[in-house]
Amino acid sequence: MKNFRRAMIVVAGVVAVGGLLGCGRETPAEKPEAASGNAATEAAGQALVDYAKTPMDKARQTEGVLDQSAVQRAAEVQRTTP
Repeated sequence: MKNFRRAMIVVAGVVAVGGLLGCGRETPAEKPEAASGNAATEAAGQALVDYAKTPMDKARQTEGVLDQSAVQRAAEVQRTTP
């Protein structure tokens, strides 16, 4: 039992030292960006942006309609309350 406990302490120490040494590594140098001249890639990227943008535009439009409805409903309640 003592040997197992000692072995676990040694393993924990090795892991801790390895973690500390791993954190001390230098970050790699930044690579210059490659020129993206591929029209098909740009078109595909724009299609993805449009795909995500369309539902958001519809959601904003719906939000505007709901806000208008809430304002109208509040005005209606104000008129009916004495």
